[in-house]
Amino acid sequence: MLWTSIALPVLAYDSLQQPILGSRPPLPQPLSGFGTWNLNLSPENTTKAVSFAIQAGYRQIDAAAIYRNEVAVGKGIADGLKKANITRQELWVTSKLWNDHHGNLALAEEALEKTLKDLGLDYLDLYLMHWPVGAVREDKKAPYDYVETWRSLTALPKNKVLNIGICNFSPAQLEKLIGETGIKPFAHQMELHPYLQQNSWLATHKTLGISVTAYSPLGNSNPIYDGRNTLPPLLKNEDVLEIAAKVGCSPAQVVLAWGIRRGTSVIPKSAHEDHIVENLEAQNCKLSAEDLAKISLIGEKHTKRFSDPSKNWGVKLFEGLEH
Repeated sequence: MLWTSIALPVLAYDSLQQPILGSRPPLPQPLSGFGTWNLNLSPENTTKAVSFAIQAGYRQIDAAAIYRNEVAVGKGIADGLKKANITRQELWVTSKLWNDHHGNLALAEEALEKTLKDLGLDYLDLYLMHWPVGAVREDKKAPYDYVETWRSLTALPKNKVLNIGICNFSPAQLEKLIGETGIKPFAHQMELHPYLQQNSWLATHKTLGISVTAYSPLGNSNPIYDGRNTLPPLLKNEDVLEIAAKVGCSPAQVVLAWGIRRGTSVIPKSAHEDHIVENLEAQNCKLSAEDLAKISLIGEKHTKRFSDPSKNWGVKLFEGLEH
């Protein structure tokens, strides 16, 4: 059964500690963003791709310590801001705490300071706990220490982290997190695409007022999933192609527009300038109710989660959710 409700009193993070923003209003999280996962080009080309994305109009960059490219991403942010003639306050930047820094506040602060230094930034708009597990130990088991880690994230300086959130949590884990701390995440980043729609789980977040960011929004088009690819390529799915031809959009734009229409923030990645622009223009792709219904049926025919390290880490992830 999918978990769809929670009856716990919760406090928003910003009700506990207000961001130090001066007279500037908070920047809302954009519905389109540029992902940097697996953007492992040469440092120069990674920097160029991030800079170009900002110049093309992206106002959200999604990064993470484990991507091992934050220095190059940070240089791209600096170059993009300069060439696009916008300020840091006009760009939403997300990064993530990796598993090896779960636990006490000192560990979280150490990770945050390194990320800020690598990115060349004074603050993050959003800092996420990347997984609800700690570092894999020598015995190949990863402890579930996410509640202590969450408390540590809530204690980070609010002038360095404006919002905090989570990634890849199960319903029971989210319930425990909120139940034991009373503080709900601002956002939850999870795998979402027409092959993994998670409609009930998404509805739960809307009820709780938790923003949702969709990673891998183009499904199995990411080459890293080739070994796990048991379904036809999403961007070659017959229904997606039919809708694309009808509305005059590319298959990628159709899939991204579907994600945006669901109210999720989508963060596709590409190293190619034409695809970077194409993905951003998905915001202008208009889908009808009939189109949306047809895409929903794709999920009823095919369901597949492509990112699942449960076996490798020796832990159970995504319990109660679609696989």
